[in-house]
Amino acid sequence: MAEFDYDVLVIGAGPGGYVAAIRAAQLGLKTACVESRETLGGTCLNVGCIPSKALLHASELYEEAVSGKLAKLGVKIDKMSLDLPAMQAQRVDAVKGLTGGIEFLFKKNKIDWIKGLASFTGPNTVDVAGKAVTAKNIIIATGSSVTPLPGVEVDNAGGKIVDSTGGLELDKVPGHMVVIGGGVIGLELGSVWRRVGAKVTVVEYLDQILPGMDGEIRKEANKIFKKQGFEYKLSTKVTGAKVKGKGVVLTVEPAAGGEAETIEADVVLVSIGRRPNTEGLGLDKIGIELNQRGQIETDHDFATKVSGVWAIGDVIPGPMLAHKAEDEGIAVAENIAGLTGIVNHDLIPGVVYTWPEIAGVGLTEEAAKEKGAIKVGKFPMMANSRAKTNHEPDGFVKIIADADTDKVLGVWIIASVAGTMIAQAVQAMEFGASSEDIAYTCHAHPTHSEAIKEAAMAVMGKPIHM
Repeated sequence: MAEFDYDVLVIGAGPGGYVAAIRAAQLGLKTACVESRETLGGTCLNVGCIPSKALLHASELYEEAVSGKLAKLGVKIDKMSLDLPAMQAQRVDAVKGLTGGIEFLFKKNKIDWIKGLASFTGPNTVDVAGKAVTAKNIIIATGSSVTPLPGVEVDNAGGKIVDSTGGLELDKVPGHMVVIGGGVIGLELGSVWRRVGAKVTVVEYLDQILPGMDGEIRKEANKIFKKQGFEYKLSTKVTGAKVKGKGVVLTVEPAAGGEAETIEADVVLVSIGRRPNTEGLGLDKIGIELNQRGQIETDHDFATKVSGVWAIGDVIPGPMLAHKAEDEGIAVAENIAGLTGIVNHDLIPGVVYTWPEIAGVGLTEEAAKEKGAIKVGKFPMMANSRAKTNHEPDGFVKIIADADTDKVLGVWIIASVAGTMIAQAVQAMEFGASSEDIAYTCHAHPTHSEAIKEAAMAVMGKPIHM
Protein backbone atom coordinates (compact mmCIF):
# COMPACT_ATOMS: atom_id res chain seq x y z
CA MET A 1 0.00 0.00 0.00
CA ALA A 2 1.32 3.42 -0.97
CA GLU A 3 2.41 5.71 1.85
CA PHE A 4 0.43 8.62 0.36
CA ASP A 5 -2.69 8.89 -1.78
CA TYR A 6 -0.89 11.26 -4.16
CA ASP A 7 2.56 12.53 -5.02
CA VAL A 8 1.14 16.04 -5.42
CA LEU A 9 -2.05 17.57 -4.10
CA VAL A 10 -2.87 21.10 -5.25
CA ILE A 11 -5.29 23.21 -3.20
CA GLY A 12 -7.04 25.56 -5.61
CA ALA A 13 -7.71 25.31 -9.35
CA GLY A 14 -7.03 28.88 -10.44
CA PRO A 15 -4.30 29.77 -12.98
CA GLY A 16 -1.56 28.83 -10.53
CA GLY A 17 -3.20 25.69 -9.20
CA TYR A 18 -4.47 24.12 -12.38
CA VAL A 19 -1.18 24.80 -14.20
CA ALA A 20 0.80 23.30 -11.31
CA ALA A 21 -1.43 20.21 -11.40
CA ILE A 22 -1.08 19.76 -15.16
CA ARG A 23 2.70 20.23 -15.09
CA ALA A 24 3.08 17.82 -12.17
CA ALA A 25 1.03 15.20 -14.02
CA GLN A 26 3.09 15.74 -17.17
CA LEU A 27 6.19 14.98 -15.11
CA GLY A 28 4.77 11.60 -14.09
CA LEU A 29 3.57 12.51 -10.61
CA LYS A 30 0.23 11.16 -9.37
CA THR A 31 -1.74 14.37 -8.95
CA ALA A 32 -5.02 15.65 -7.52
CA CYS A 33 -6.50 19.11 -7.18
CA VAL A 34 -8.96 20.27 -4.52
CA GLU A 35 -11.42 22.92 -5.71
CA SER A 36 -14.69 23.99 -4.09
CA ARG A 37 -16.01 26.05 -6.99
CA GLU A 38 -18.39 24.26 -9.38
CA THR A 39 -16.03 24.96 -12.26
CA LEU A 40 -12.26 25.00 -12.59
CA GLY A 41 -10.18 28.08 -13.42
CA GLY A 42 -10.50 30.08 -10.21
CA THR A 43 -11.30 33.78 -10.07
CA CYS A 44 -9.50 34.50 -13.34
CA LEU A 45 -11.56 32.32 -15.64
CA ASN A 46 -14.85 32.51 -13.75
CA VAL A 47 -15.26 36.06 -12.45
CA GLY A 48 -12.05 37.90 -13.32
CA CYS A 49 -9.68 38.16 -16.28
CA ILE A 50 -11.76 36.28 -18.84
CA PRO A 51 -15.32 37.57 -18.31
CA SER A 52 -14.08 41.14 -17.91
CA LYS A 53 -12.25 40.92 -21.23
CA ALA A 54 -15.39 39.55 -22.89
CA LEU A 55 -17.29 42.63 -21.76
CA LEU A 56 -14.42 44.99 -22.54
CA HIS A 57 -14.19 43.71 -26.12
CA ALA A 58 -17.94 43.85 -26.71
CA SER A 59 -18.25 47.33 -25.21
CA GLU A 60 -15.34 48.58 -27.35
CA LEU A 61 -17.16 47.45 -30.50
CA TYR A 62 -20.39 49.06 -29.30
CA GLU A 63 -18.68 52.37 -28.61
CA GLU A 64 -16.97 52.32 -32.00
CA ALA A 65 -20.37 52.08 -33.63
CA VAL A 66 -22.38 54.43 -31.44
CA SER A 67 -19.72 57.15 -31.31
CA GLY A 68 -19.47 57.45 -35.07
CA LYS A 69 -15.91 56.07 -35.27
CA LEU A 70 -16.99 53.37 -37.69
CA ALA A 71 -18.92 55.85 -39.81
CA LYS A 72 -15.72 57.86 -40.30
CA LEU A 73 -14.15 54.72 -41.73
CA GLY A 74 -17.02 54.28 -44.15
CA VAL A 75 -18.84 51.66 -42.08
CA LYS A 76 -22.33 53.09 -41.71
CA ILE A 77 -24.95 51.53 -39.46
CA ASP A 78 -28.46 52.87 -40.01
CA LYS A 79 -29.95 51.33 -36.91
CA MET A 80 -28.22 50.07 -33.80
CA SER A 81 -28.99 49.42 -30.18
CA LEU A 82 -27.47 47.81 -27.11
CA ASP A 83 -28.58 44.25 -26.40
CA LEU A 84 -27.17 43.89 -22.88
CA PRO A 85 -28.55 40.36 -22.33
CA ALA A 86 -26.74 39.20 -25.49
CA MET A 87 -23.55 40.96 -24.38
CA GLN A 88 -23.76 39.19 -21.03
CA ALA A 89 -24.57 35.86 -22.69
CA GLN A 90 -21.37 35.91 -24.75
CA ARG A 91 -19.48 36.60 -21.51
CA VAL A 92 -21.02 33.49 -19.98
CA ASP A 93 -20.20 31.46 -23.10
CA ALA A 94 -16.54 32.54 -22.96
CA VAL A 95 -16.30 31.44 -19.33
CA LYS A 96 -18.09 28.14 -20.01
CA GLY A 97 -15.80 27.28 -22.91
CA LEU A 98 -12.56 27.99 -21.09
CA THR A 99 -13.47 26.42 -17.75
CA GLY A 100 -14.69 23.35 -19.62
CA GLY A 101 -11.35 23.29 -21.40
CA ILE A 102 -9.51 23.05 -18.07
CA GLU A 103 -11.75 20.16 -17.04
CA PHE A 104 -10.83 18.39 -20.31
CA LEU A 105 -7.12 18.94 -19.60
CA PHE A 106 -7.54 17.44 -16.13
CA LYS A 107 -9.08 14.32 -17.63
CA LYS A 108 -6.44 14.15 -20.36
CA ASN A 109 -3.65 14.32 -17.77
CA LYS A 110 -5.41 11.93 -15.35
CA ILE A 111 -5.69 14.53 -12.58
CA ASP A 112 -8.28 13.80 -9.89
CA TRP A 113 -10.57 16.73 -9.10
CA ILE A 114 -11.55 16.50 -5.44
CA LYS A 115 -14.52 18.79 -4.88
CA GLY A 116 -14.68 20.71 -1.62
CA LEU A 117 -12.67 22.87 0.75
CA ALA A 118 -9.33 21.61 2.03
CA SER A 119 -8.00 22.14 5.54
CA PHE A 120 -4.69 20.86 6.87
CA THR A 121 -4.80 18.29 9.65
CA GLY A 122 -1.08 17.54 9.36
CA PRO A 123 1.91 18.36 7.10
CA ASN A 124 0.92 15.73 4.52
CA THR A 125 -2.82 15.50 5.16
CA VAL A 126 -5.85 17.63 4.42
CA ASP A 127 -9.49 17.14 5.26
CA VAL A 128 -11.95 17.60 2.41
CA ALA A 129 -15.62 17.27 3.38
CA GLY A 130 -14.77 14.93 6.23
CA LYS A 131 -12.42 12.75 4.21
CA ALA A 132 -8.67 12.61 4.79
CA VAL A 133 -6.48 12.98 1.70
CA THR A 134 -2.73 12.50 1.93
CA ALA A 135 0.06 13.62 -0.36
CA LYS A 136 3.84 13.68 -0.29
CA ASN A 137 3.72 17.28 -1.57
CA ILE A 138 0.91 19.78 -1.08
CA ILE A 139 0.78 23.04 -3.05
CA ILE A 140 -1.27 25.92 -1.64
CA ALA A 141 -2.73 27.87 -4.57
CA THR A 142 -5.90 29.30 -3.07
CA GLY A 143 -5.68 32.70 -4.73
CA SER A 144 -7.23 35.89 -3.41
CA SER A 145 -10.56 37.59 -2.85
CA VAL A 146 -11.87 41.14 -2.83
CA THR A 147 -10.64 43.38 -0.02
CA PRO A 148 -13.62 44.76 1.93
CA LEU A 149 -13.96 48.47 2.65
CA PRO A 150 -15.10 49.43 6.16
CA GLY A 151 -18.43 51.25 6.08
CA VAL A 152 -19.32 49.93 2.63
CA GLU A 153 -21.20 46.63 2.66
CA VAL A 154 -21.11 44.76 -0.65
CA ASP A 155 -24.34 43.09 -1.75
CA ASN A 156 -23.87 41.64 -5.22
CA ALA A 157 -27.34 40.14 -5.23
CA GLY A 158 -28.85 43.55 -4.58
CA GLY A 159 -26.92 45.04 -7.49
CA LYS A 160 -26.40 48.42 -5.82
CA ILE A 161 -23.13 48.10 -3.93
CA VAL A 162 -21.06 45.50 -5.78
CA ASP A 163 -17.54 44.15 -6.01
CA SER A 164 -15.76 43.07 -9.19
CA THR A 165 -17.94 39.93 -9.44
CA GLY A 166 -21.19 41.87 -9.17
CA GLY A 167 -19.78 44.55 -11.46
CA LEU A 168 -19.65 41.99 -14.26
CA GLU A 169 -23.23 40.86 -13.87
CA LEU A 170 -25.33 44.03 -13.88
CA ASP A 171 -28.58 43.49 -15.79
CA LYS A 172 -28.99 47.12 -16.78
CA VAL A 173 -26.73 50.08 -17.49
CA PRO A 174 -26.50 52.33 -14.43
CA GLY A 175 -27.14 56.03 -14.91
CA HIS A 176 -24.25 56.87 -12.59
CA MET A 177 -21.60 54.41 -11.40
CA VAL A 178 -19.11 55.35 -8.70
CA VAL A 179 -15.95 53.26 -8.71
CA ILE A 180 -14.13 53.19 -5.39
CA GLY A 181 -10.48 52.65 -6.28
CA GLY A 182 -8.52 53.93 -9.28
CA GLY A 183 -6.62 50.71 -9.88
CA VAL A 184 -6.68 48.24 -12.75
CA ILE A 185 -9.95 46.41 -12.01
CA GLY A 186 -11.91 49.57 -11.24
CA LEU A 187 -10.78 51.31 -14.43
CA GLU A 188 -11.48 48.26 -16.59
CA LEU A 189 -15.01 47.67 -15.28
CA GLY A 190 -15.65 51.40 -15.18
CA SER A 191 -14.66 51.50 -18.87
CA VAL A 192 -17.18 48.78 -19.74
CA TRP A 193 -20.14 50.61 -18.23
CA ARG A 194 -19.03 54.06 -19.41
CA ARG A 195 -18.87 52.84 -23.00
CA VAL A 196 -22.43 51.56 -22.92
CA GLY A 197 -23.84 54.75 -21.44
CA ALA A 198 -23.09 55.15 -17.73
CA LYS A 199 -21.63 58.25 -16.14
CA VAL A 200 -18.57 57.02 -14.22
CA THR A 201 -16.90 58.72 -11.27
CA VAL A 202 -13.68 57.26 -9.85
CA VAL A 203 -12.92 57.93 -6.19
CA GLU A 204 -9.26 57.27 -5.37
CA TYR A 205 -7.56 57.67 -1.98
CA LEU A 206 -4.18 58.53 -3.55
CA ASP A 207 -3.43 61.66 -5.57
CA GLN A 208 -3.31 59.77 -8.88
CA ILE A 209 -4.84 56.68 -10.52
CA LEU A 210 -2.99 53.40 -11.22
CA PRO A 211 -0.78 53.16 -8.12
CA GLY A 212 2.50 51.35 -8.69
CA MET A 213 2.85 52.27 -12.34
CA ASP A 214 5.30 54.74 -13.88
CA GLY A 215 4.44 58.31 -12.88
CA GLU A 216 4.36 59.70 -16.41
CA ILE A 217 2.15 56.82 -17.53
CA ARG A 218 -0.27 57.50 -14.66
CA LYS A 219 -0.60 61.17 -15.58
CA GLU A 220 -1.12 60.44 -19.27
CA ALA A 221 -3.70 57.75 -18.50
CA ASN A 222 -5.55 60.22 -16.29
CA LYS A 223 -5.77 62.70 -19.16
CA ILE A 224 -6.87 60.08 -21.68
CA PHE A 225 -9.63 58.68 -19.47
CA LYS A 226 -10.82 62.16 -18.53
CA LYS A 227 -11.11 62.92 -22.25
CA GLN A 228 -13.22 59.79 -22.57
CA GLY A 229 -15.63 61.03 -19.92
CA PHE A 230 -14.34 59.65 -16.64
CA GLU A 231 -14.72 61.96 -13.67
CA TYR A 232 -12.26 61.77 -10.77
CA LYS A 233 -12.23 62.54 -7.09
CA LEU A 234 -8.57 62.01 -6.20
CA SER A 235 -7.02 62.24 -2.72
CA THR A 236 -10.46 61.28 -1.45
CA LYS A 237 -11.58 58.57 0.94
CA VAL A 238 -14.98 56.92 1.19
CA THR A 239 -16.27 56.74 4.76
CA GLY A 240 -19.63 55.13 4.10
CA ALA A 241 -22.23 54.02 1.56
CA LYS A 242 -25.89 53.29 2.13
CA VAL A 243 -28.57 52.03 -0.22
CA LYS A 244 -31.33 54.63 -0.33
CA GLY A 245 -34.38 54.10 -2.52
CA LYS A 246 -33.24 53.06 -5.99
CA GLY A 247 -29.68 54.25 -5.51
CA VAL A 248 -26.74 54.63 -3.15
CA VAL A 249 -25.54 57.61 -1.14
CA LEU A 250 -21.77 57.71 -0.52
CA THR A 251 -20.05 59.81 2.10
CA VAL A 252 -16.57 61.00 1.15
CA GLU A 253 -13.99 63.37 2.55
CA PRO A 254 -10.46 64.51 1.68
CA ALA A 255 -7.87 61.80 2.34
CA ALA A 256 -5.90 64.24 4.49
CA GLY A 257 -9.03 65.06 6.50
CA GLY A 258 -11.63 67.75 6.02
CA GLU A 259 -15.26 68.44 5.36
CA ALA A 260 -17.39 65.49 4.27
CA GLU A 261 -19.72 65.50 1.28
CA THR A 262 -22.13 63.05 -0.30
CA ILE A 263 -22.33 61.54 -3.78
CA GLU A 264 -25.46 59.91 -5.20
CA ALA A 265 -25.07 56.92 -7.50
CA ASP A 266 -27.13 54.17 -9.05
CA VAL A 267 -24.37 51.59 -8.55
CA VAL A 268 -21.21 51.62 -6.45
CA LEU A 269 -18.31 49.35 -7.45
CA VAL A 270 -15.89 48.58 -4.63
CA SER A 271 -12.46 47.89 -6.10
CA ILE A 272 -9.72 48.67 -3.59
CA GLY A 273 -7.60 45.56 -4.02
CA ARG A 274 -7.47 41.87 -3.12
CA ARG A 275 -6.33 39.82 -0.14
CA PRO A 276 -4.91 36.27 0.07
CA ASN A 277 -7.32 33.38 0.68
CA THR A 278 -5.86 31.61 3.72
CA GLU A 279 -8.83 31.48 6.09
CA GLY A 280 -9.93 27.94 6.89
CA LEU A 281 -6.77 26.28 5.56
CA GLY A 282 -5.68 25.22 9.04
CA LEU A 283 -2.19 26.61 8.55
CA ASP A 284 -1.77 26.94 12.32
CA LYS A 285 -2.02 23.15 12.62
CA ILE A 286 1.17 22.72 10.57
CA GLY A 287 3.09 25.69 11.97
CA ILE A 288 2.81 28.17 9.07
CA GLU A 289 2.40 31.81 10.10
CA LEU A 290 1.34 34.63 7.80
CA ASN A 291 3.35 37.80 7.24
CA GLN A 292 1.98 41.28 7.96
CA ARG A 293 0.12 41.29 4.64
CA GLY A 294 -1.54 37.97 5.33
CA GLN A 295 0.69 36.13 2.87
CA ILE A 296 2.57 32.85 3.10
CA GLU A 297 6.34 33.27 2.89
CA THR A 298 8.30 30.85 0.69
CA ASP A 299 11.88 30.38 -0.44
CA HIS A 300 13.15 30.76 -4.00
CA ASP A 301 11.75 27.32 -4.89
CA PHE A 302 8.26 28.15 -3.47
CA ALA A 303 8.76 25.85 -0.49
CA THR A 304 7.27 26.96 2.84
CA LYS A 305 8.96 26.40 6.19
CA VAL A 306 7.12 23.06 6.43
CA SER A 307 8.74 20.25 4.46
CA GLY A 308 6.52 19.04 1.62
CA VAL A 309 4.25 22.11 1.70
CA TRP A 310 4.60 24.65 -1.09
CA ALA A 311 2.76 27.86 -2.02
CA ILE A 312 2.28 29.91 -5.19
CA GLY A 313 0.20 32.72 -6.69
CA ASP A 314 -1.78 35.34 -4.83
CA VAL A 315 -1.17 33.78 -1.40
CA ILE A 316 2.57 34.59 -1.56
CA PRO A 317 4.32 37.97 -1.98
CA GLY A 318 4.40 39.61 -5.41
CA PRO A 319 1.87 41.01 -7.87
CA MET A 320 -1.52 39.29 -7.83
CA LEU A 321 -1.53 38.39 -11.52
CA ALA A 322 -2.68 35.22 -13.27
CA HIS A 323 0.43 34.91 -15.43
CA LYS A 324 2.71 35.24 -12.40
CA ALA A 325 0.78 32.41 -10.74
CA GLU A 326 0.97 30.28 -13.90
CA ASP A 327 4.75 30.63 -14.13
CA GLU A 328 5.04 29.76 -10.46
CA GLY A 329 2.78 26.74 -11.00
CA ILE A 330 5.13 25.35 -13.63
CA ALA A 331 8.20 26.16 -11.54
CA VAL A 332 6.93 24.55 -8.32
CA ALA A 333 5.91 21.36 -10.13
CA GLU A 334 9.36 21.13 -11.72
CA ASN A 335 11.05 21.74 -8.37
CA ILE A 336 8.99 18.97 -6.78
CA ALA A 337 10.00 16.64 -9.63
CA GLY A 338 13.68 17.36 -9.02
CA LEU A 339 14.13 19.75 -11.94
CA THR A 340 14.98 23.47 -11.71
CA GLY A 341 11.94 25.72 -11.83
CA ILE A 342 12.66 29.45 -11.85
CA VAL A 343 10.51 32.58 -12.07
CA ASN A 344 12.11 35.98 -12.65
CA HIS A 345 9.93 38.12 -10.40
CA ASP A 346 11.67 41.29 -11.60
CA LEU A 347 10.10 40.84 -15.03
CA ILE A 348 6.39 40.23 -14.45
CA PRO A 349 4.48 42.40 -16.94
CA GLY A 350 1.34 44.25 -15.88
CA VAL A 351 -1.46 45.21 -18.26
CA VAL A 352 -4.55 47.41 -17.94
CA TYR A 353 -7.08 46.38 -20.58
CA THR A 354 -8.71 49.76 -21.03
CA TRP A 355 -8.73 51.68 -24.32
CA PRO A 356 -5.98 52.31 -25.04
CA GLU A 357 -4.28 49.52 -23.14
CA ILE A 358 -1.53 50.28 -20.63
CA ALA A 359 1.37 47.92 -20.01
CA GLY A 360 4.66 47.95 -18.18
CA VAL A 361 7.52 45.75 -17.06
CA GLY A 362 10.58 46.32 -14.91
CA LEU A 363 11.35 49.54 -13.08
CA THR A 364 9.43 52.80 -13.20
CA GLU A 365 11.45 55.89 -13.99
CA GLU A 366 11.16 56.93 -10.35
CA ALA A 367 12.49 53.59 -9.06
CA ALA A 368 15.25 53.45 -11.67
CA LYS A 369 16.53 56.93 -10.70
CA GLU A 370 16.88 55.78 -7.11
CA LYS A 371 19.30 53.06 -8.26
CA GLY A 372 21.55 55.29 -10.39
CA ALA A 373 21.91 57.33 -13.58
CA ILE A 374 19.51 56.47 -16.41
CA LYS A 375 18.67 57.35 -19.99
CA VAL A 376 15.05 57.59 -21.16
CA GLY A 377 13.69 57.31 -24.69
CA LYS A 378 10.08 58.02 -25.67
CA PHE A 379 8.12 57.75 -28.88
CA PRO A 380 4.51 58.93 -29.34
CA MET A 381 1.95 56.62 -30.92
CA MET A 382 0.68 59.53 -33.03
CA ALA A 383 3.97 59.30 -34.96
CA ASN A 384 3.57 55.55 -35.52
CA SER A 385 2.25 54.82 -38.99
CA ARG A 386 -0.05 51.93 -38.00
CA ALA A 387 -1.54 53.75 -35.03
CA LYS A 388 -2.04 56.87 -37.14
CA THR A 389 -3.72 54.89 -39.93
CA ASN A 390 -5.96 53.17 -37.40
CA HIS A 391 -6.93 56.52 -35.83
CA GLU A 392 -5.30 55.51 -32.51
CA PRO A 393 -3.09 58.51 -31.67
CA ASP A 394 -3.15 58.28 -27.87
CA GLY A 395 -0.18 57.07 -25.88
CA PHE A 396 3.54 56.49 -26.18
CA VAL A 397 6.32 53.98 -25.57
CA LYS A 398 8.87 54.75 -22.90
CA ILE A 399 12.14 52.86 -22.44
CA ILE A 400 14.34 53.34 -19.39
CA ALA A 401 17.97 52.20 -19.66
CA ASP A 402 21.05 52.27 -17.45
CA ALA A 403 23.15 55.32 -18.37
CA ASP A 404 26.42 53.38 -18.26
CA THR A 405 25.60 49.89 -19.55
CA ASP A 406 22.54 50.75 -21.72
CA LYS A 407 20.77 47.71 -20.22
CA VAL A 408 16.98 48.13 -20.39
CA LEU A 409 15.56 48.58 -16.89
CA GLY A 410 11.91 49.26 -17.66
CA VAL A 411 9.45 49.61 -20.53
CA TRP A 412 6.10 51.38 -20.27
CA ILE A 413 3.48 51.60 -23.01
CA ILE A 414 0.13 53.24 -23.64
CA ALA A 415 -1.24 51.99 -26.97
CA SER A 416 -4.26 50.17 -28.33
CA VAL A 417 -2.34 46.87 -28.27
CA ALA A 418 0.07 47.60 -25.40
CA GLY A 419 -0.67 44.24 -23.77
CA THR A 420 0.62 42.42 -26.83
CA MET A 421 3.52 44.80 -27.41
CA ILE A 422 4.92 44.39 -23.89
CA ALA A 423 5.80 40.73 -24.56
CA GLN A 424 8.69 41.82 -26.79
CA ALA A 425 10.04 44.03 -24.01
CA VAL A 426 9.78 41.27 -21.41
CA GLN A 427 11.63 38.81 -23.62
CA ALA A 428 14.33 41.33 -24.52
CA MET A 429 14.87 42.17 -20.87
CA GLU A 430 14.92 38.48 -19.89
CA PHE A 431 17.94 38.13 -22.17
CA GLY A 432 19.57 41.26 -20.73
CA ALA A 433 19.03 43.42 -23.81
CA SER A 434 20.37 46.92 -24.19
CA SER A 435 18.31 49.66 -25.81
CA GLU A 436 20.73 49.41 -28.75
CA ASP A 437 19.85 45.72 -29.14
CA ILE A 438 16.19 46.65 -29.54
CA ALA A 439 16.96 49.65 -31.76
CA TYR A 440 18.89 47.49 -34.22
CA THR A 441 16.32 44.67 -34.30
CA CYS A 442 14.21 44.75 -37.47
CA HIS A 443 10.52 45.38 -36.79
CA ALA A 444 7.81 44.71 -39.38
CA HIS A 445 6.20 47.74 -41.00
CA PRO A 446 3.56 48.99 -40.50
CA THR A 447 3.06 47.75 -36.93
CA HIS A 448 2.47 49.33 -33.55
CA SER A 449 5.63 47.58 -32.34
CA GLU A 450 7.79 49.88 -34.43
CA ALA A 451 7.17 52.41 -31.65
CA ILE A 452 9.27 50.19 -29.36
CA LYS A 453 12.14 50.30 -31.86
CA GLU A 454 11.82 54.08 -32.16
CA ALA A 455 11.72 54.54 -28.37
CA ALA A 456 14.90 52.47 -28.13
CA MET A 457 16.48 54.68 -30.78
CA ALA A 458 15.33 57.70 -28.76
CA VAL A 459 17.32 56.41 -25.78
CA MET A 460 20.37 56.91 -27.99
CA GLY A 461 19.01 60.27 -29.14
CA LYS A 462 18.27 59.29 -32.74
CA PRO A 463 14.65 58.30 -33.42
CA ILE A 464 13.82 58.42 -37.14
CA HIS A 465 10.17 59.49 -37.27
CA MET A 466 10.16 62.44 -34.89
